[in-house]
Amino acid sequence: METKQFKAESKRLLEMMIHSIYTHKEIFLRELISNASDAIDKLYFKSLTDDKVGLGKNDFLIRITPDKECRTLKITDNGIGMTAEELENNLGTIANSGSLKFKTENKLDEESQIIGQFGVGFYSAFMVARKVTVISRAYGADKAYMWESEGVDGYTVSEAEKETVGTEIILEMLEDTEDENYSDFLDQYKLRSLIKKYSDYIRFPIKMEVTHSRPKPQTEEEKSEDKAPEYEDYIEDETLNSMVPLWKKNKTELKDEDYKRFYVDKFYDFNEPIKYAHVKNEGNANYNALLYIPSKAPFDFYSKEYEKGLQLYSNGVLIMDKCADLLPDYFSFVKGLVDSEDLSLNISREMLQHDRQLKVIAKSIEKTITNELKKLLKNERDKYEEFWNAFGLQMKYGIYADYGMNKEKLQDLLLFTSSNEKKLVTLDEYVTGMREEQKYIYYATGESAERIEQLPQTELVKDNGFEILYLTDNIDEFAVKTLRSYKEKEFKSVSSDDLGLESTEKKEEIKAKEEENSDMLKQLAEALDGKVAKVILSHRLKTHPVCLTSEGEISLEMEKVLNAMPTEQKIKAQRVLELNPDHEIFGKLKSLSTADDKEKLSKYAQLLYDQALLIEGMSIDDPVAFSNLICELM
Repeated sequence: METKQFKAESKRLLEMMIHSIYTHKEIFLRELISNASDAIDKLYFKSLTDDKVGLGKNDFLIRITPDKECRTLKITDNGIGMTAEELENNLGTIANSGSLKFKTENKLDEESQIIGQFGVGFYSAFMVARKVTVISRAYGADKAYMWESEGVDGYTVSEAEKETVGTEIILEMLEDTEDENYSDFLDQYKLRSLIKKYSDYIRFPIKMEVTHSRPKPQTEEEKSEDKAPEYEDYIEDETLNSMVPLWKKNKTELKDEDYKRFYVDKFYDFNEPIKYAHVKNEGNANYNALLYIPSKAPFDFYSKEYEKGLQLYSNGVLIMDKCADLLPDYFSFVKGLVDSEDLSLNISREMLQHDRQLKVIAKSIEKTITNELKKLLKNERDKYEEFWNAFGLQMKYGIYADYGMNKEKLQDLLLFTSSNEKKLVTLDEYVTGMREEQKYIYYATGESAERIEQLPQTELVKDNGFEILYLTDNIDEFAVKTLRSYKEKEFKSVSSDDLGLESTEKKEEIKAKEEENSDMLKQLAEALDGKVAKVILSHRLKTHPVCLTSEGEISLEMEKVLNAMPTEQKIKAQRVLELNPDHEIFGKLKSLSTADDKEKLSKYAQLLYDQALLIEGMSIDDPVAFSNLICELM
């Protein structure tokens, strides 16, 4: 029998098919099952107009037969089969797709579920097999033919015996090596898991005889003696795939429990999702999708190891387990899948071409998620707050990231703790509740709402009866500064120079006192030796003697956050020490200044500065010196 050479330009092309194009060897099973499905689809299409086919939709199937002793794996279908000429053309010429030709000739681009496009998937078999045999009998043909090849050395085609129409592919598996265990692909449990992973939604049944074990019936005597039962093996012909994807079913057929059970089973989350969306989109992008918002963050969600992405299917065949391009980072918590016929796949079907269609689908998915979150916020506030507690941090990172490009999309979804009743509020709720004379959206930063509640800087705003947003996450102030304003209301820190609350008379009074005590304030600043930019009299303090604020864009809280990062460069805010001119400690400072007791004034300055640091939740340089200073001045 004459060995024929492949019709491709060179053997190097086949070597690339085997060794370079596919990332994972297990993909071979997906490719061969997809080819079998295409072959059945062709015959099924013919059966719609040809009664001679003699098979109904329920008669078609794909069979997997592993044989560990012979080290062979068979994939059999009862599809349309191939003639000798088609074996030559489709298998002897690399990258010649019979499926693509069939779709084109029959104008099936829109409605068909035929998968093959490039004609290279078959050759992935050589990643795991030393020899591949294809026995096929075409529909309407009297004879069957056999195609055999051991790879780049070529192939043979000869007559063969096959009673029924269809194709049988026999893989003689490679021997195991230190790096690769090809025997895994003969294990029934491994095969089941691969079919479940990649081919679960092939629309024709994939069957395999599976060996199970069960206890043998016991005699009454064995039962009375409480003997452990013996076990026996039995074989059951199982259908390994689900066939009809949940997302392609009509929504009226499905119940809430169906969606939740699918989520728990598919994404291995023991907690039910907070919300889900079943999307059937037609128009610029044709796709089906199931999107889930989890109730709890995965343990690694805020780590570098976490991988975002939706499962991506093309006609029910898994293409990518996590397609990151379908989700923006701020929605990386969403789990689910997308199935589309319109994807521009690359030659291996493992990755996508980065084309317009993928971007259109991603944009549509983003809009759907945004709308679902808005509905959750409006209609199920408790559930939204549960979601926010799990993933709100990621949303706030989305505000800050990319120079604020996405702030308009996300700002209405933000929640912050309010000084009113310590409950979470939206920015819209805050602005709607503002009093007529209120100019700004006030906020304060700190480790917790309880700590912020005690900050001296909040006194003036509270005394005026205005609501304050408590920012307790590290990213919060960065996000707020990125927003700058909301509905034309500017954000204003309670530590800002001008809170818009002071009367002209009060400002003039403070200014006069600063001029009167300018020498003392200068002495206090010099005593702190560059630790503060200046010492001023405060217009915001009511009962507290001192507080620490900052000038410029970097606040004290931002300084803490930035300096906690693992970088050598340290950031320092322009610190300002504010004194309460109405507090009795101010009188003490004045008396020391008048008595020209610079040494004692310097000690008071250090004590007040350290006190202000502690109030801000910042560490002091020398706790021992601070303690001794308190004792000395007492």
